[in-house]
Amino acid sequence: MADPKGFLKHGRELPARRPVDVRIRDWREVYEDFPKPELTKQAARCMDCGIPFCHNGCPLGNLIPEWNDLVFRDDWREAIERLHATNNFPEFTGRLCPAPCESACVLGINSDPVAIKRVEVEIIDRAFAEGWVVPRPPAARTGKKVAVIGSGPAGLAAAQQLTRAGHDVVVFERADRVGGLLRYGIPEFKMEKRHLDRRLAQMRAEGTEFRTGVNVGVDVTAERLRAEFDAVVLAGGATAWRDLPATGREHEGVYQAMEYLPLSNKVQEGDFAEAPVTAKGKHVVVIGGGDTGADCVGTAVRQGALSVTQLEIMPKPPGARPDVQPWPTYPLLFKTESAHEELEAGGGSRVYAVSTTEFVADEAGRVRALRLVDVEGPSTGFKPIAGSEREIPAGLVTLAMGFVGPEKGPLLTDLAAASGDPATFFDPRGNVARNKSYMSGVDGVFVAGDMGRGQSLIVWAIAEGRSAAAAADAYLTGRTALPVAIPPTARPLV
Repeated sequence: MADPKGFLKHGRELPARRPVDVRIRDWREVYEDFPKPELTKQAARCMDCGIPFCHNGCPLGNLIPEWNDLVFRDDWREAIERLHATNNFPEFTGRLCPAPCESACVLGINSDPVAIKRVEVEIIDRAFAEGWVVPRPPAARTGKKVAVIGSGPAGLAAAQQLTRAGHDVVVFERADRVGGLLRYGIPEFKMEKRHLDRRLAQMRAEGTEFRTGVNVGVDVTAERLRAEFDAVVLAGGATAWRDLPATGREHEGVYQAMEYLPLSNKVQEGDFAEAPVTAKGKHVVVIGGGDTGADCVGTAVRQGALSVTQLEIMPKPPGARPDVQPWPTYPLLFKTESAHEELEAGGGSRVYAVSTTEFVADEAGRVRALRLVDVEGPSTGFKPIAGSEREIPAGLVTLAMGFVGPEKGPLLTDLAAASGDPATFFDPRGNVARNKSYMSGVDGVFVAGDMGRGQSLIVWAIAEGRSAAAAADAYLTGRTALPVAIPPTARPLV
């Protein structure tokens, strides 16, 4: 245990965010550096519980008490070894995961939980700075070839594990760069892409091959893929977005979040001087109150929007854990992310329990306003409240309402036909069905991440990528030494 009285002596602290008026002028990450003495205090708050519920909260089973103790003792080299033992990409999860481990922290029963994510980030950033993160190529090659479809967190985790097991791994990505949502969905101010690029450099040095601009199922058929590779891992994500079929949806100026955000990220990559779709000089409305909605908010603010309003059909969440979401489950609470600070500083607002009834266009067919109505809670089926109808200005609308499952394109439809029973290739939720070994209805074709689980968290994607890799390795060689993080039948607390 780091410090038997650490949780009594120190309160929870996080690094300060850079001032709003400073950070909205650039695209760098929002947090200031965290002094080492302050980080040590946060690690000291870990109680090294007899039953560490943080392990249960984390799908990866991260060895959280162990590396908290090692940071407190200034043994950073061993800390990164323990962190990498369960997590291929802590630089991603430490920045992007909503931290179900912290919600499950025992200290959180009657106090503020340990700042687990912050310790995780500091460990991996220190490891990169010290040169401890190096390529780990396999000692021997198996001669087996594996195709991984999709280069998001699930695909990258599966690819790195299978490469290290000695297989020849090729990752196919239909975009022009590797990274999936990490590259084009996550704004630079949440995770600078240098963190992704340096990890990809490690993977290339280990022997993983990446092929971009390849739409598998179109450019390479499912039949050809199965003929050329000994195993396939599907990790294409749940990219079929939820739409809003309100009157006027077809008007110019209404975009899905994943039509809007990638263009901004391409500006940061140097592809454009200015995004083809920009919030500059416009009243922006973001429909959807989740993380993707917040990403749209922060992006619009930085692009110079006249105003930004975020809409959510659900009621405003409570500020404290409700009785129906007891510890150690992940509670749905009202949170103020960095983008929300920027929204409020600019005079914008978050509006809850409201539904869009119409997109109103000008004479040129471009959206100029939204018609809204207040609604009663979900128990009434979001019944409109009479007399609450109103109109707000909108020159740009982004739909950030989540995803409904994987795209049913040629790849999945061809594999469904090849399974011999297309009706059971997909589960009742429309995801690709898989057995306890992550295998789909097609022999040798495995499924990991959101494509099989449905829209979920980055930490679940990495956990499933690791587990599917272990299953594929066992299929190819008859045994595996790769760790299995979570069975595919387990459902998240989040």
